[in-house]
Amino acid sequence: MTAPLYPPSSPGRRRLLKTGSLVLLIGAQQIAHGAGIVAVRIWPAEDYSRVTIESDRPLQARHTLVISPPRLAVDIEGLQLDPTLRELVAKVRADDPNIAGIRVGQFTPSVVRLVIDLKHDIRPEVFTLAPVAAYRNRLVFDLYPAVPPDPLAQLIAQRLNGPTPASVPSAGDGAPATEPAPDTLGDLIARQIERANQAVRAGPRAPERATARGPEPPAERLIIVAIDPGHGGEDPGATGPNGTHEKDVVLQIALKLRERINRASVGGNPMRAYLTRDADFFVPLATRVSKARRVRADLFVSIHADAFMRPDANGASVFALSERGASSTAARWLANKENEADRIGGVNVDDKDAHVQRALLDMSTTVQIRDSLKLADAVLNRIGTVGRLHKDSVERANFAVLRNPDVPSVLVETAFISNPDEERRLRSPAYQDQLADALASGIQKYFAANPPLARNRAV
Repeated sequence: MTAPLYPPSSPGRRRLLKTGSLVLLIGAQQIAHGAGIVAVRIWPAEDYSRVTIESDRPLQARHTLVISPPRLAVDIEGLQLDPTLRELVAKVRADDPNIAGIRVGQFTPSVVRLVIDLKHDIRPEVFTLAPVAAYRNRLVFDLYPAVPPDPLAQLIAQRLNGPTPASVPSAGDGAPATEPAPDTLGDLIARQIERANQAVRAGPRAPERATARGPEPPAERLIIVAIDPGHGGEDPGATGPNGTHEKDVVLQIALKLRERINRASVGGNPMRAYLTRDADFFVPLATRVSKARRVRADLFVSIHADAFMRPDANGASVFALSERGASSTAARWLANKENEADRIGGVNVDDKDAHVQRALLDMSTTVQIRDSLKLADAVLNRIGTVGRLHKDSVERANFAVLRNPDVPSVLVETAFISNPDEERRLRSPAYQDQLADALASGIQKYFAANPPLARNRAV
């Protein structure tokens, strides 16, 4: 047996142990201050802009909001400035509604300072997300406008300036012409002021002769359809064999559906579509519900193109809410998968509003579910004229995004993006047009049989 190089109590062994301890200590310091940046991303939108720093280890940050000029200063601890982090500077888009620019520098040997220059006052939320799905640790900055836009006022302004609505075509008719971009509320006010000035310059009118008039025609009742393109931003949704993201194709279908809804009317009442997202950004499940409630939507249609475990799964499906279980194993699997969106997209669990929004998801009523089934049946019949159905009846599952106490709500799986043939069709603008026509026709069919209730929303 070979004797040890250093006896347990020898000076040489003690020197070696001290040296080893020093190496371990230096290594621990490098680990503590050596978090590596995996990726940086910016998601601009009118609702809010999100900045994400993804790292191989959790990051800690302190932030300070400066009012004039508006900017957010963030100190990130345990970090060295590297080329990946510097990429944030170039990722700011000129059309970002909230961020004017980003500056980044090494503030101290172990602290990186990030300064986000803002275009207006904002309400920041800074939080971290644990690893999930393909993501590592994330440090997130959500920058909300201090004075958010009023979506209902925007819809009414669009109606007052928009073209005369026409009937929604049937699934076999040609698609209507694209509606020109609506004016802003500021343009509307400016035109109203100009009309008033013209009336003043024209002078007083001659008094009109009194004539017998019948009863005043009823005021228009603006019918609002909330369209919810699934996923977005940090949450790509399902991905097809050729790399097509669910979030991208469902947004294109939703934008086409908006054009058709905005040109439609029901019983002489104009329709307007409201999108829970109109660009590539993440919207939490409960926020999608509360957005529909905020504009007092008459319907809620969530659009998806999910994947399944088998690549041969095919066909479209329409779902209504079930509070007691799913109508099939596949329906349960899809609902569980969709309900994971908040974990992937990233929700600030400390946000007080998020707790209120989640409470809304438990308030569904029997009447809402009954009307949702009627809507789902009308939509399913129309989609069946465009392509194959996965099942020829409405399915039921406990989708979180359908738990809305006020609004008939359905979730449409337009196809299985995991199927190579259906992925190819979903990428086709012509097929997207057909799906949008079918959805619009199904919505009109529902309203024809179930006129919306009277509400104080005349325009």
